[in-house]
Amino acid sequence: GISAGQTFNPPPPFTLSEGCRVRRKTMFLLRFAAYTALALSVAEASNVLPLRPSLVSTGGISAGRLVPLRGGSAMKRALSHENLGAEVQGTDDTLEQRIYAKDDTDEHRSLWHDLPLFEVDIKTGKPTGFVNFVCEIPKYTRKKFEIATKEPMNPIKQDEKKGQLRSFKKGDIYFNYGCFPRTWEDPDYVHPDVGVGGDNDPLDVCEIGLRQIKTCQVRPVKVLGVLCMIDEGEADWKVIAIDKEDPWAEKLNDISDVEKLLPGTLDVVREWFRTYKVPDGKPENKFAFEEKFMDRAFCLQIMHETHRAWARLVKGSVEEEEAKKEDKPAARKFTMKRNLSVPALDAMKQVEGSLLEDEARLTEAMNKAAIG
Repeated sequence: GISAGQTFNPPPPFTLSEGCRVRRKTMFLLRFAAYTALALSVAEASNVLPLRPSLVSTGGISAGRLVPLRGGSAMKRALSHENLGAEVQGTDDTLEQRIYAKDDTDEHRSLWHDLPLFEVDIKTGKPTGFVNFVCEIPKYTRKKFEIATKEPMNPIKQDEKKGQLRSFKKGDIYFNYGCFPRTWEDPDYVHPDVGVGGDNDPLDVCEIGLRQIKTCQVRPVKVLGVLCMIDEGEADWKVIAIDKEDPWAEKLNDISDVEKLLPGTLDVVREWFRTYKVPDGKPENKFAFEEKFMDRAFCLQIMHETHRAWARLVKGSVEEEEAKKEDKPAARKFTMKRNLSVPALDAMKQVEGSLLEDEARLTEAMNKAAIG
C-alpha cells in the first residue's frame, strides 16, 4: 500500500523497443508492397493502366510514402461537361484556327485523352452511367471539324486537303456528329464479322437529339446502337446516341426504340453516310451486317474493344518512350507507326487515374445489356 504522505509514481507506459518498432514498420511496408504488386499484376493482365505507386524512402523507413512512379502535377479532379469550356485561337475559316478545351483553371485539356469515357459527377466523383460525347460538327452545319489527333492537347480544327479547308459538299449534316474520348479504332485489329481494320481515329458518334450541340461542347449521352460503315477499306463505326436531357431520352433505350418511335431517323443517318462523298467524285460507301444498325449490347462491345485499343496505344507509346531513355528497342513503335499525339510521360498520371473506372463501367453496362 501507499502510506500517508507518499507520492504515487505510476510505472512508465509500455513502449516498444526501437528495434521492435522498426520490425513492425518493415512488415507493414512489405505487406503493403505485396498487395500493391498483386493489384498491379491484375490490372496489367486486363490491359488497363492504373496509377502506379512506388514506395519511396526519404530518410528511413518511417518516411515511406506513396508517390506516383511517373512525374507530373497532382491528380486533377475528373473532367465533365460542367467544368469544361472552349478557347478559340485564330480566325474563322483559316487553316490556323484551333478550338481548345480548357478546364475551370483555364488549363488546356485533351478531349481525346483527359476526358473520361463515362461521365463523372463532379460533386460526388462517381460515374453517372452516361457516356461523354465530344461534338465536332453541330447538326445543320457542314464545316468538317474534327479532333486533331496528331497535335498536342488535341484541339479541334477544320479538316483540310491540299491546303484547302473541307466542308461537306453534300450539304448540312442532319445530326450532331463527334466522337467518344479514350477510344481508338485500331487499324491492326480486324473485327471477325467485318474483315477490315479500323480507321485510326476515335470512335465516331451520331447524336440524334432535338437540339444543336456546339463544336467542342461535351454532353452526356445514352448509347442506343451502332452502324458499321466500310470507308475505303476501313471499318468506321458510327454509334447512335441521344443527349441524356433530350425529351426523347427517357423513351429511347435501344436501337429498336428509335425505329419504333422515330421512324425514318436511322434511314437518314445511313443514307447520309452512304452518299456524302459522291459529290467529291467518290463511290458510295458500303456497310457491314447487311446495312443493319446493331443493338445497344453489340455497341457496348465495340466501345469496349476501342477503349482497350486506346489503352494499348497509350501504354505502347509510353513503353516506347521509356525504351528510348534506356536505349532499348521498343516492343512496338506506336507513335511512329500511327503518327498520333498521345500523352507525355509527365501527363500519364491524369490519363491513368480513371481507366479502371471506365473499364468497370463498360463491363457493368455490357452485363446489364446482356441481362436485358
